Amino acid sequence: MDTPRQPRTLVTHPPDTTPAPDNRPLVAPLYQSVKFQTDTLEETQRLFRGEREGYFYSRGKNPTTRQLELTVAALQGREDAVVVGSGIAAMSVVLLGLLQQGDHVVTFIEGYAPTRQLLKRILGRYGVTYSLVPVGDHAALEAVLAARPVRMVLIESPTNPILRIADLAEVTRLCRQYGALSVLDNTFAGLHQHGQFPVDLYVHSLTKYANGHGDVLAGAVIGAKALIDELHKDAGLIGPTLDAHAAWLVQRGLKTYFVRYEAQCRAAALIATWLELQPGVTKVRYPGLPSHPQYQLARAQAQDMGTVVTFDLDGGHAEAAKFCDALELFGVTASLGSTDSLVMPPQFLRPYDLTAEQMAVAEIGPGTVRLSIGLEDPADLQADLHQALEAALKKAE
Repeated sequence: MDTPRQPRTLVTHPPDTTPAPDNRPLVAPLYQSVKFQTDTLEETQRLFRGEREGYFYSRGKNPTTRQLELTVAALQGREDAVVVGSGIAAMSVVLLGLLQQGDHVVTFIEGYAPTRQLLKRILGRYGVTYSLVPVGDHAALEAVLAARPVRMVLIESPTNPILRIADLAEVTRLCRQYGALSVLDNTFAGLHQHGQFPVDLYVHSLTKYANGHGDVLAGAVIGAKALIDELHKDAGLIGPTLDAHAAWLVQRGLKTYFVRYEAQCRAAALIATWLELQPGVTKVRYPGLPSHPQYQLARAQAQDMGTVVTFDLDGGHAEAAKFCDALELFGVTASLGSTDSLVMPPQFLRPYDLTAEQMAVAEIGPGTVRLSIGLEDPADLQADLHQALEAALKKAE
């Protein structure tokens, strides 16, 4: 159209500045558009029939979110992924997309509490049942698998917050033997780990290590293309779509993923080793410590031991509260994997949905504290932890 456009039209249809094919941007552009079009109706219809690649409506696909899906799938060593608005949204897509009335699920007592609540409060309304077993009790797992048809086994490793390690080779072997889908919440381990195991679907909260800066909510389900294609359809209907700008920020965060993760792991190992020597501190849990009961298994399954350190304080709730209040560099809040170091006190960690017997298995006590190590200088973090421990242990005069 050569005729100059009127101002009211111009602001809606601005000049096209798309670079030529041989003049690409170094950083992929953000496609902050809900809708896409083709030159003809016939091409749009071909798009709907699956006869050509392309985009139509961002609730289904968007170039920016698609780039993130392909990136995280490749990192995990799988064919495809679907990205959504949060980690628990990713788990919801899996459960709502693959379960139906009468299905049974097995998950672990030590796992992520919102996943258990999703099974109980939401899926339970529609006739889905579940069993809880300890993460390392393979006999208990096999007993459930052998006793009834099981549609899905939900795995988490390391577990949150006690950092127990699931034997992924054995659990996936049992899943294959009894025909159950294996779904691994791999958030704590990261996108680059555990891909060597025959897990059917990986779930990640991209809010954590992938984004890394504490300013985006996002999640992903990763697996074989056939399964992901089905979940893509369901995600489009359920509607937990990841905004393109959020996807772009996660993609940007991934550029420093390995640099951040490796530095934070090194710092976490130093902090964990130091904590074992401190008075008033008991049960330091970090998979990279030789004192961890599953140290050898952790080393065999993963090359990096993570950035979370969990420990107990002798004095229980009161001492833990004083410890957290005294910290200066650790934010008292949820999440992990951020550039900022964070702390979760026992008041935030207690799984109120578990029975007393299950609580004993979970080992989250009145003094359990979870640290997420960030990118601050480890010496500064150690000094902050030292003064906070002194404040917590100081007797009232």
